[in-house]
Amino acid sequence: MQDLEVGIRLGRHPITIITHEDPIGRGPANYMVQADLSDRQDGWREQLWTRRLTGDRFEVACLPFFTYGICYRDVVTVDSSHLVASVVQKSGHRTFRVALVVEHPDRDGLHRLLHGRVAAAALPHEWLQGTYLSVDLPPGVDPAALVEAVEAPARAGALHWEIDS
Repeated sequence: MQDLEVGIRLGRHPITIITHEDPIGRGPANYMVQADLSDRQDGWREQLWTRRLTGDRFEVACLPFFTYGICYRDVVTVDSSHLVASVVQKSGHRTFRVALVVEHPDRDGLHRLLHGRVAAAALPHEWLQGTYLSVDLPPGVDPAALVEAVEAPARAGALHWEIDS
């Protein structure tokens, strides 16, 4: 919020960057790129951890929270501003995403339930602020157990979920 207020006071267009605190593919030679989310929220970007494969090709090393059409281990190119320009190779991975409703009275209980389910399934995952969950679904993994866990809370208005590929 402070960055947004500073941007407004200075007359600049504010940019909010969503970051990954603990990316599943963290390594000593990661390279940060950004995905433009302006089509969903003006001025927003998501910082993606990647591994450089060649001069202009990067393999995604995190689980995007808000960036559609990009999954773990997909290969992307970037423009001169280090923004994702295109996906040039799909990995076959999918991303199972959950957004917990902050105001829901059992949000903490749902967080524990979901965390337990993905840990028990040994699926790589990332949390953002304890509210947004991204789970890696490698090729061949059936998400049925996760879908079953979120269906009733979604009907009750406690969360939203989706699978992206």
